[in-house]
Amino acid sequence: MDTHSRSFVKALSWRATGTIDTMIISLVVTGSIKLAAAIGLTEVATKSLLYYLHERAWLKIPYGRRIADA
Repeated sequence: MDTHSRSFVKALSWRATGTIDTMIISLVVTGSIKLAAAIGLTEVATKSLLYYLHERAWLKIPYGRRIADA
């Protein structure tokens, strides 16, 4: 089972990837670097928290897990 700190670091690395993607899309759509950065910084905070909570919730759900042979 993952520790809380591992889940947190995974959330940060995933959000960095997602934020770069969001900022590029925002830049293409708006044409504004300032607006793209604001959108990217906002979503990094909200989506990091949501990912962490999602990850921790799924650790409590036994669906799809196999019991390891002892």
